[in-house]
Amino acid sequence: MPETSDQRALAVSLSAFDDESLARLLSERHVSASATWRDMFDAADALLDPASIARALPLLDRAEAEALVAATADGIPATGGIRDALHTRGLVGDDGRAYAAVAAVVRDAMPDGLAPTPTEPAPRASDDAAAAESAFTSAAALADVLLLTLDSPLGRIGSGSLGASERRRLVEAGATPTPEEADLLVGLGARTGLLGSTGRAWLVTAAGRTWLRLPTLERWATTARALRDALPRAYRTPAGGWMPQPTWAGATPFDPAGPERAARWTHRLRAWGLLDAHGAVPAWGRGLAEGGDVDTSALRDLLPPEVDKVYLQNDLTAIAPGPLAPHLDVRLRGMAARESRAQASSYRFSAATIGASITAGETADSLREFLSGISLTGLPQPLAYVIERTSAEHGRVRVTADTASGLTTVRTDDQTLRRAMEVDTSLRSVALSRSGDELITHVAADVVFWALTDARYPAVAVDEDGRPRTVERARMATTETLDSPDDVYAPLIARLRAGGEDSDAAWLERELDQAVRARALVDVTVRLPDGSARVFRLEATGLGGGRLRGRDRAADVERTLPLSHIDSVSPAS
Repeated sequence: MPETSDQRALAVSLSAFDDESLARLLSERHVSASATWRDMFDAADALLDPASIARALPLLDRAEAEALVAATADGIPATGGIRDALHTRGLVGDDGRAYAAVAAVVRDAMPDGLAPTPTEPAPRASDDAAAAESAFTSAAALADVLLLTLDSPLGRIGSGSLGASERRRLVEAGATPTPEEADLLVGLGARTGLLGSTGRAWLVTAAGRTWLRLPTLERWATTARALRDALPRAYRTPAGGWMPQPTWAGATPFDPAGPERAARWTHRLRAWGLLDAHGAVPAWGRGLAEGGDVDTSALRDLLPPEVDKVYLQNDLTAIAPGPLAPHLDVRLRGMAARESRAQASSYRFSAATIGASITAGETADSLREFLSGISLTGLPQPLAYVIERTSAEHGRVRVTADTASGLTTVRTDDQTLRRAMEVDTSLRSVALSRSGDELITHVAADVVFWALTDARYPAVAVDEDGRPRTVERARMATTETLDSPDDVYAPLIARLRAGGEDSDAAWLERELDQAVRARALVDVTVRLPDGSARVFRLEATGLGGGRLRGRDRAADVERTLPLSHIDSVSPAS
């Protein structure tokens, strides 16, 4: 028979857990919410399965793992908060001793015990200058990644990482120097809430869009806090900071992927200037490392100062004499293509880039006002001419949604344009058809507008009163509201609790059922009518109708015993 005492002890413990703790345990063990368990004894039986126990061990931090190994190898019960943590994970009993099934899995996983804790190197001064350069470079590169993602979502492959073509796109656009850095920055953005996933693609979140317009130091500080808070539990200190970086690789001793995860997180914090190349924390990161807030004053002194002016030149370029303030850079890149990125970046205007900015909601007046406001050289005549000519041509095709008919109407005074749109095969997907001097379709107005824009028609979206309106193309990541473990497991937990109202009777019936299945020889203690007790040694043969049937080998007879009179059952010794 299986180790029934452990099963019963765990079942009793599970019954005492609150719903939140029980749901968290089921979630950590990857239990299906549709499990057919009837009561807490079924749950205990499944949770003591070696495969289930093996799923729990990689989640343990160093102190918890050491306590569990001590309880297994040396019989030393876990105590205090660590005992509570192991108990709520279903690994030790109320007394802090490991369940037998748990001890067996631990011995198989760590036959020679835990590897020693890595020795921490002597404290050393951090390389603040190199860390500051890394922080500045990564903040600018992450902004480039987000801007490119706003233009076109980043595709994901089945494993969840970037596809090769997307890595190449980021490298060719100058956002990252290598494909590996592309993976790093996308992972960093995802961990800090700047990027969200649809499953097939990465999209910028609302928080990411707001982040793009923050000053560089605010960008850095916001992400630094989020990175610290996203660190795995095993790396964190009780004060809320993080443990010395050299200890991370051994922080989850039962997890084979622990060193790889530690290297990944080390790379992220180094890229963001929170660790230097040797794992030391620079001055501005010490508050976060100790569980407090970030102090950017020391970092500010090492970053190149931002500028808010550019040189506009007659060759339709703009030169920023230093790092351009982020909110200006984002808007300028909406009307010009950036040609080089450095502390002095260059941008190039064209009819296409000006047209794209007007499509996105700019006007000739807003373009002139913005560019004149940031220019150290005024507004050059060639650039003013491109703005005037492009804005004059733009909007010759007007796209309107007719709410009454549900149709989208495309109007233009240029008959040549109208005929071209009517026969253009690239517009076949929006199914434009002639109606008098207009083109109509059942396709949504925004879809028609972007189809015309992509086909390079000078389209503008207008409301029913003829006023231009801005059409937002960028897809944003929605905030996913994932069901909490409490919600996912609520029906299962309710069924388990309902099945355990009479735990003694349920456990007795379970033991008898196992004995019958194994045709085991058991000692059954029966309470007689006169109040005395008698032990029968039976080979259990059947259970049903509230009675146990078995062969009494000593008397060589079949006996039938009412379950209501059975006090206990145990394996025959």
